[in-house]
Amino acid sequence: GSNCDRDMQVALTKLTGSAPEMVWHGDSNFDEVDLIALPGGFSYGDYLRSGAMAARSPVMREVVKRAQAGIFVLGVCNGFQILLELGLLPGAMLRNRSLKFICKYLSVRVETNDTPFTNQCVEGEILRMPIAHNEGAYFADQELLAELNERRQVVFRYCDADGEVSNENNPNGALENIAGIVNARGNVLGMMPHPERSSEELLGSSDGQKIFRSMLSYAKAATV
Repeated sequence: GSNCDRDMQVALTKLTGSAPEMVWHGDSNFDEVDLIALPGGFSYGDYLRSGAMAARSPVMREVVKRAQAGIFVLGVCNGFQILLELGLLPGAMLRNRSLKFICKYLSVRVETNDTPFTNQCVEGEILRMPIAHNEGAYFADQELLAELNERRQVVFRYCDADGEVSNENNPNGALENIAGIVNARGNVLGMMPHPERSSEELLGSSDGQKIFRSMLSYAKAATV
């Protein structure tokens, strides 16, 4: 049910010069990798909850194992939902407050550039990327929200073109306009906007390239 797997494949191939391995959900293992990308879509038709069934696919046992070992994991849209269901990221995802599917370009503000996924961004920078989801309202209790903010784990917030974060600029009802978070270790990122759909100007924006280039930059620095 994923429908952005090839989008992610094309973006990664163009930006890295190397085609990623495509792994079937029923596989129980895969080769050594530097990055695991969980693409957007509607895995298993979003039955039960978005990402709930996919989180129990055989391949996810290996994803959890690799993430806990420090491998980069990027979950976009449905991939973010799966990461929440796996427990690799804290919190939960609720239906959009409009109870309708939303598909449009919008602005997000980079809250921290001190992550492997945003080191090529400027803190406070505005990125233009599209969303496409029915369940994108991030939820956490007040204790967890305070912890996420204190530890600077909130990576993106929905905003307007000038960077203002307000309820009017919140497309889905996410608490505190949260559009993306990272785990405490910093190697797992979940985000609702689609960087792979904004990786070329022909698509309307190339701002998504900064997410991929940040990972490349971090990986190269780590091998020096």
